[in-house]
Amino acid sequence: MAKPKDIVMEKMALRVCDELSKRNIKGIFVKTSAEARKMIRKMIPKGAKVGLGGSTTLSDSGIIDELRSMEINLLDRYKEGVTPEEINRMRYEGLSSDVFIASTNAITLKGELINADGMGNRVASIIFGPSKVILVTGVNKIVKNLQDGFERIYLTAAPMNSIRFNAKTPCAETGLCEEETCYPPKRICNIFTIIEGQPVPGRLCVIIINEILGF
Repeated sequence: MAKPKDIVMEKMALRVCDELSKRNIKGIFVKTSAEARKMIRKMIPKGAKVGLGGSTTLSDSGIIDELRSMEINLLDRYKEGVTPEEINRMRYEGLSSDVFIASTNAITLKGELINADGMGNRVASIIFGPSKVILVTGVNKIVKNLQDGFERIYLTAAPMNSIRFNAKTPCAETGLCEEETCYPPKRICNIFTIIEGQPVPGRLCVIIINEILGF
């Protein structure tokens, strides 16, 4: 029998999927990462150039390993031994990829997608360029509204990502956002986007997994 928490999160995720459809964004709910992997495999044509946004969710869900097993041109920024120069090249190539796969920092109950970037390449590819974008997220990233979404970025995603990137940000030291003392080049929350709709039908798809994934 499903746990009450799983049932509640499923109902919440299905509500978000309904709201996404109103915004010309396809929302798909799955219960497990394994289901998400199977779905993504079917969504990507053979030989496609596939770009990746920086994402712990993609690693946690096993999607990166799944992509590596496919007959595609994967811009694999996570492969062993990749150099900073190669990663930067992949960032640019991702802008013109056939399919771009990333996660989202937060998604509201109204279907608004909120993201923060350090360099901007991830949000740029999400909003324009690739003909198909797949965003994968765990239910832990669902928030009530935009304000809660920004708070989630500042208080959860940013400190954890700062530690992951070994960025010397104030939040990496204290665990709290201290924006008044946080400036480039150390700052990682440089560019924010809010997606309230998608003008091209079928371009943007959000897969919500009923698991706790990523930051």
